[in-house]
Amino acid sequence: MDFDFNLILVPATLIFFLVWLLDKFVFKQRQTKGRGNENFIITWAYDFWPVLAVVLVLRSFLYEPFNIPSDSMVPTLETGDFILVNKFDYGVRLPIVNKKILDVGEPERGDVMVFRYPPQPTISYIKRVVGLPGDHIIYDHGQLTINGQKVAKVPVEFSREKDALDTPTSIYHKETLGEHTFTMRELEGVNVARQAPFINYIENGKYSTENGLYWEVKVPKGHYFAMGDNRDQSADSRFWGFVPEENLTGRAFYVWMHKEPGFKLPSFSRNGKID
Repeated sequence: MDFDFNLILVPATLIFFLVWLLDKFVFKQRQTKGRGNENFIITWAYDFWPVLAVVLVLRSFLYEPFNIPSDSMVPTLETGDFILVNKFDYGVRLPIVNKKILDVGEPERGDVMVFRYPPQPTISYIKRVVGLPGDHIIYDHGQLTINGQKVAKVPVEFSREKDALDTPTSIYHKETLGEHTFTMRELEGVNVARQAPFINYIENGKYSTENGLYWEVKVPKGHYFAMGDNRDQSADSRFWGFVPEENLTGRAFYVWMHKEPGFKLPSFSRNGKID
């Protein structure tokens, strides 16, 4: 998710609106020559700017579509999923600059959140909210503990066609964060945290010990700690740090289509609410 469509949508909407405004009150070609007889740019302005304005409002303040480019959120989200993101749950923000103008709400623990990647804000990332501002997070040999409370984690049987090709073996657990219960995936004998730069090398509370099998962080005010559901194949907060509040985009809430790469037809078999 590396392109902000608003970079095209906002200027186009403003230009067509300006042309419409100039004709309405200055040139008056539509009024004097009639529809279809004016300059083609003025025709486009009348036809397109209202549509673009509606799309801009919907995408910027209400709902925005995204597609999933990687397996970092497997099994919750698969590569090729097309999702809808609720933009107003985390506050109303201006397009492009992402500045909050109305404080409506904040992320909750367990939300699947879209945000601007902190090291490169032009890229959008999607992960699950694990830590809220002020949270003390401990990871101890596969067990997460937040503010002294162990996160419920129960082994489950899960069938995924692509797992048959995986080496090492996939292991699935049901995990509960806040009001969200979801399935997360780990790889047998793999611990991606041992290579995670943030929790291993940057002073953020306590350093990782036991080769990444134990680590803990304290989430600072105005920031969030996010992780992928595909725990051993996700470049997340363990690698690059906390997500600042000003980088938030919205909450992912629905899968509306799936499209495999190549010339395959879209599928709607994965449609449904995102837990």
